[in-house]
Amino acid sequence: MRRDVFQAIADPIRRDIIQLLSTQELTINEVANKFDISRPAISKHLKILYECELIKYNQIGRERLCLIQPEKLVPAFLWIKQYNELWEARIDSFENYINELQTKKDKNE
Repeated sequence: MRRDVFQAIADPIRRDIIQLLSTQELTINEVANKFDISRPAISKHLKILYECELIKYNQIGRERLCLIQPEKLVPAFLWIKQYNELWEARIDSFENYINELQTKKDKNE
């Protein structure tokens, strides 16, 4: 199955895992211990993140460390950014409209 970054970030648990791994490398068990869901469920989330290339594993002895691949988030960031700019422009326009209404109201009082 082909997966992409948007599929990875669609789930709040996976977003939490990304956030967690953005500050430190953790073993699969250490990741699982941070959540109130089963280890097999965490393993499935990690598998999706791995398939989307958002994480990789570093084998150290018997342990597998999960490492974030932040550059793989860039396509999602760029896609979201364009909508952020659009909404900021719309909000600014709405704010200007409200200010104009308030100014007209103040003049009429």
